[in-house]
Amino acid sequence: MKLIQDIHILDRWWRYRQHNAAAKLPAHSLDCPGCGLSLTVPPLAQGQAAACPRCRHPLVRVERNPFRAPPALASAALILMLLVYSQLFILVELSGVYAYLTLPEMVRVLLAQDFGFLAEVMLALTFGTPALFCLLCLYVYGALAYQQRLPGLLYATRLLVRLRSWMMVDVFFISTLVAYIKLASVAHVTFGPAFWLMFALAVLLLRTAQLIPEHWVYFQIQRLSGRDPAKLLRTPHTLNCSECLYHQPANRSRCSVCGSMLHRRRPHSLRISSAFLLAALILYFPANLLPIMISSNPLNTEINTILDGIAYMWRTGDKLIAVIIFSASVAVPVVKIIAMMVLLYSAQVRPLLSHMRLAWLYRFTESVGRWSMVDIFVIIILMASFRTPLARVTAGPAAVYFCLVVLLTMFAAQYFDPRLLWDKIHAPAKPSRHPHTHRPAYTLIKKTAPTP
Repeated sequence: MKLIQDIHILDRWWRYRQHNAAAKLPAHSLDCPGCGLSLTVPPLAQGQAAACPRCRHPLVRVERNPFRAPPALASAALILMLLVYSQLFILVELSGVYAYLTLPEMVRVLLAQDFGFLAEVMLALTFGTPALFCLLCLYVYGALAYQQRLPGLLYATRLLVRLRSWMMVDVFFISTLVAYIKLASVAHVTFGPAFWLMFALAVLLLRTAQLIPEHWVYFQIQRLSGRDPAKLLRTPHTLNCSECLYHQPANRSRCSVCGSMLHRRRPHSLRISSAFLLAALILYFPANLLPIMISSNPLNTEINTILDGIAYMWRTGDKLIAVIIFSASVAVPVVKIIAMMVLLYSAQVRPLLSHMRLAWLYRFTESVGRWSMVDIFVIIILMASFRTPLARVTAGPAAVYFCLVVLLTMFAAQYFDPRLLWDKIHAPAKPSRHPHTHRPAYTLIKKTAPTP
C-alpha cells in the first residue's frame, strides 16, 4: 500500500514538472490554411488541440510536454543516426562471395557506377535531411528552453517545418524489406545492427515531426521578444499569414512573426503546380518505357522496365513483392497525377467532387507521394548487393526519370493552394457590395492530444 501511494506521489510530481504556464496559447483569430475559413481559436492548454470545423484541417496544437519531448527525441535520433551509418546494414552471401553493406558503402557504389544523382538523393533523404532536421530541432527548442533569441531563429524554424515531409528513413526501411524478398531467393541475407536500429530511427523521426506544431513554436519565439502575435485581431486591413497563421497588417510584404511572404492566396499557385505536374507527366513515359534495372551474370543479361520486373516477379511466385512494387511504382504515381489534375481543374474551372472529398483528396495526394521512392531504394540496395562478375545489377536510365517524377509530383502538391478549391465552391454568384465584410468566426471545440 505504501508503494502504491509513493507511485501516485511521483506521478503527481511528474505531471507538475511537465506543466508549464508559458506553454499555453491565448484565444486568437486565424484563417484555416486548408479552406480559408475565418475562425476564433479558444485558449488552449497543454494536451489540447483544435481543428477546422469545415474541412477538418488540424490548426493549433499544444503538446503535453512541449518544451522537452521534441529535443529529447531529436537527440536520441541523432545518436541512432550515427550508429545506423557506422554499423553493418546487410550481409549478402552469394556463391562464397560476401558483400558487407553499410549505408555509406551503398552511396560509394552508386558514385563508382556513375549514378551520382541517385547517390545524392539517397544521401539527402536518408541522412542529410534527417540530420539537419534534428539539429534544427535542438537549435530552436534550445532557444525556447533557455529563453534566448538566437540568430536566424525564424529561418531555422521555417526550414525545420518544411523538412518534415522530406525525411524518408521509414520509406528506405520498407524498401529494404522488399529488397530482402528478392535477395533471399538467390542469396543468403543477414541483417546487421544498423537495419534494426533504422526501424527505431524511423519511429523517432516520425514522432519528432509530429511533436512540432509550427503555430505554437512561432508564438513562443515571438514571446521571447516580448511580443504577442495573438493580439492582432482580424480586420479588413489585415492578412493572415499562410505559414504561421497569425494576422499581419495588409501593407506588409513579409510576416513579422515567421518572416514568410504575405499573400491572401499563394501567388501563381495553379501555374506553378501545373508546370511541375506537366513536367512529371512528360517524364513519366520514359520512366516506364526505358530500362530501370539491368541484371547480368556470365550466362545472360536481363534488361527490365518497371512493368517487366513486376510481371517477372509475379510469374516466379514473388506475388507480394510484385504487388508492393506495382502499388508504389505504378499505382501511386498514376493516382497522384490524376488526383492533381482533378484538383487543378476543380480549382480553375469547376469542382468535380464535393468540397469535403476534394479536401480529402488533397491531403491524401500530399501524404502518399514519397512512398513512390520504394522502387528507387530497392534498386539501390540490389546494386550494392550484386556487384561481382557472377551477378551484377545496375540502374537503367529510367531510374533517374522515375526519381524526378516522384520529386516533381511532390513539388506540385506542395505549391498547390487548397484554399482555391473552397474559393471556387463558395464563390458568390454576384460581386459583393461590401468587399470588406468578413464571416463570423467559429469557436472550435478543444480535444485532447495523445501523450508523447
